[in-house]
Formats: sequence, structure tokens, C-alpha cells
Amino acid sequence: MLDDAPIMAFVPTMNLDGARAFYEGTLGLSVEEHTEFAVALNGGGCRLRATLVEQLTPQPFTVLGWVVDDVEAAVKDLSERGVEFTVYEGMGQDANGVWTAPGGARIAWFRDPDGNTLSLTQFS
Repeated sequence: MLDDAPIMAFVPTMNLDGARAFYEGTLGLSVEEHTEFAVALNGGGCRLRATLVEQLTPQPFTVLGWVVDDVEAAVKDLSERGVEFTVYEGMGQDANGVWTAPGGARIAWFRDPDGNTLSLTQFS
């Protein structure tokens, strides 16, 4: 039923202007709409809606991620734009914060201004 319908992702924010600056300015997504309730962005054909919330407790897991061809290049580019990558104790990440999963995928994590955990994944 929904197999042909485009997926839209949601991420909570307590600051729409800050979310817009990050997702548009830092990550390069294009803004489709900015209202008093949300900022709708587009990246890779997927619509992302940063929705204004009154309270936010960031979750300890990834809420949004991107599949990239070259995780090292993406980490380098985003680092140059001011993004700090998260290093988790005991994960065995490399110097750039990239972890290699048992199946061969290479993953790096970072946070948006609201503390939401985001990721980059390069599949093997």
C-alpha cells in the first residue's frame, strides 16, 4: 500500500531558526517551507520536517541518517563546516569517529543543535 509513497522524516527542534541554519546552511538541505510550526527541507529526495516542540529530551539513538558513498570525505567536509563527530567509549572508532560494523558498514555520528543524534553510513 505505501511501498510507492515517498517517505517523510521528522526531527524535533526547540528552535526553528537554529534548525534551519543547521540543516540548510551546514548540511546543505534545501528549504521547501518555513512556517511558525516547522521547517520543511528536502535532501536526496526525502522530505525532512523539523517540527517545533516545547520540550525535547534527545534520544540516545540515531533519529536520522544519510547513506553516503564515502564516509571519510563526508566527515571531512562536515568537520570543516563546524560539525563535531561523536566518539563513543568502547566502540573502537577510528581517529575521525568512524566505526566499522561487523557487516562492513562504516558509520559516523554527530548531533544537531538540539542534541538529536544523526549519522552517516557508507555501506560495504
